[in-house]
Amino acid sequence: MIELRGVRKAFGRKVVLEDVTLEVRDGETLAVIGYSGVGKSVLLKTIVGLLHPDAGSVRVDGAEVPALRRAELYELRRRIGYVFQFAALFDSMTVFDNVAMGLRRIGTLAPDEIERRVTDALERVEMAGYEARYPAELSGGQRKRVGLARAVATRPKYLLYDEPTTGLDPVTTTVIDRLIQKMAEELKVTSVVITHDMTSAFRIADRIAMLYHGRIRFVGTPEETGATMDPVVRGFIEGRPELAQGAA
Repeated sequence: MIELRGVRKAFGRKVVLEDVTLEVRDGETLAVIGYSGVGKSVLLKTIVGLLHPDAGSVRVDGAEVPALRRAELYELRRRIGYVFQFAALFDSMTVFDNVAMGLRRIGTLAPDEIERRVTDALERVEMAGYEARYPAELSGGQRKRVGLARAVATRPKYLLYDEPTTGLDPVTTTVIDRLIQKMAEELKVTSVVITHDMTSAFRIADRIAMLYHGRIRFVGTPEETGATMDPVVRGFIEGRPELAQGAA
């Protein structure tokens, strides 16, 4: 389980997160929605220990993330797969080497085991046969799939997705959404998905949380989200910001 309690994070005078309290239950897919610049990516980075909160508690499987020593933090990150917004592939490396990178860093896997895991990961995201290609030879959707393959190759317990469908056409977005669902079902991972795409959020999520003015404004199932009368949530999912004007 991922647990955040009273998390605060500021950059200079700009407070990004303020008293964020949120639980991500084992086995669920939680979509986190909110306006651009509201702190959704910062939230992910505090979970994985890339950023330390100024106050509050961030716990993964009972461990206080900011208090972990370097070796303990590396061990935690082996259990967390991170899918970057724009895939973050290395242009000078083949698809195979991009996916194998995290496996090689573990340092204890034999080359044949690394090859098996890379092959399995690429098959899961329907990219078998692309091992020798370079990122420049791939479409945007294919690069995102390779990024997902890299994240699942280490067989994580958690998957964190930072805007996985940004810049994709509706058909490719649906493909990525189905892969997110497939990973949850086949690998039994717990997922946190940062997204602006409400169609995607409603499709993939067990629960949806809205981050607003640095706080969690709302958490509910897709059905509860669609039915809420909260003007801030309704304004966001309907693309009508005027609904949120004056809301507390």
